[in-house]
Amino acid sequence: MSTPSQTQTNLDEQRLINRLAWRLMPLVGLLYLVAYIDRSNIGFAKLQMLGSLGMSEVAYGLGASLFFIGYLIFEIPSNVMLHKYGAPRWIARIMLTWGIVTILLAFTKNATMFYVLRFLLGASEAGLYPGVIYYLTLWFPQRHRVRMLGYFTLGSSIGNMVGAPICGYLLDKNWFDLQGWQLVFIVTGLPSVLLTVVVLLWLPASPLKAAFLSGDEKKWLGDTLETERRQAAKVEKGGSHVLRVLAEPRVIGMALYYMMLSMSVYGVSYWLPTLVKGFGVTNTVNGLLNIVPWLAATIVLAWLPSKLRKGNRTTAAMLTAALIGVVFFLGSVFLPTNTLRFIALCLGAPCMYLLLPCFWTIPPKFLTGARAAAGIAAINSLGNVGGFIAQNLVPWVRQTSGSVKAPMLIPAACLLVFAVVTMVLMRREMASRNVEALESRA
Repeated sequence: MSTPSQTQTNLDEQRLINRLAWRLMPLVGLLYLVAYIDRSNIGFAKLQMLGSLGMSEVAYGLGASLFFIGYLIFEIPSNVMLHKYGAPRWIARIMLTWGIVTILLAFTKNATMFYVLRFLLGASEAGLYPGVIYYLTLWFPQRHRVRMLGYFTLGSSIGNMVGAPICGYLLDKNWFDLQGWQLVFIVTGLPSVLLTVVVLLWLPASPLKAAFLSGDEKKWLGDTLETERRQAAKVEKGGSHVLRVLAEPRVIGMALYYMMLSMSVYGVSYWLPTLVKGFGVTNTVNGLLNIVPWLAATIVLAWLPSKLRKGNRTTAAMLTAALIGVVFFLGSVFLPTNTLRFIALCLGAPCMYLLLPCFWTIPPKFLTGARAAAGIAAINSLGNVGGFIAQNLVPWVRQTSGSVKAPMLIPAACLLVFAVVTMVLMRREMASRNVEALESRA
């Protein structure tokens, strides 16, 4: 039974964490929301851009996927720069450059220009996602991170949910002699440019520089996070040099593990507008229908991650979500009617998105400091090669099979591999806990 003093401490901790969440998470979530709209707009623009530029599905998929090559090359340097110069200045730089490149995509004249701009978009945005994940480790103790990462990941599901009707609506418009696909890039690129100033003025670099925290709160945060960093440092391998983290087997293994999830998420978000268009609906209705899977994902992300904080439930939740996702994505291919297949997609999307905040609680357990910044970036960057693979594999499967539904076999297969790896991790966690229990008894 806890003593009154312990209870009061816990209440103070929870109150502080909630206050930090209200102060930080709306803005970082908004950043990811805008970023994800700028990623997913490519799936809607494709519905008109193919004809406008005279490109095939496979050629367009290659151009879309070059985003991830730019991301891969520049993400680790970007995250190291964030660690060096601080989150506000570097994230503001990211916001400004990716917004400008997104707007420039509206004036694409040919396939070559499309390829160059998609590469530059990836280079511009590189570092945002892992940078924010690293940034949150500077503010929130380990036991609270799955909830905060859940809130952050809400940005991607809400981004898809908000971006879908906007993009669908814009495709049916023709303003200022601009085609719908051009309007999609202009309208979705402007918010990131406008948010640059907000980031500089509102986002604090660290708890020590946060004017809204008291001295006692700063001390408690500093002491708690420093204790966790020492514990993580005990299990770090490969020396302290920041670049050595790139060759660590655990980092590479985590990247391959994450690649399965990345292929699933980007394969679905890229192909879903085309799949729904095959139902015979207008662009506007297509956008409205695309809200439903991401609304379901948003509800799950808003509710479930906070329930996983106690009892080490994260890994079990990952295994369950991955296996359920496999069933639903198989259903989206083999069920007999469009309605049933769409329902299966709507239930599969939350399974994928729940895996994201759960996964990102793992790397900070064995990476700290600048190594964490580089390691998280390496995992995300190499893992996001899955997006490159998915956006090339999806149109190839469509072309080879002749079926608009067949590409949904890709997320089913990837989530099955993800589930198998998760089972291995669960067994290792159980073995590690058993060893710790025996040592404590001795």
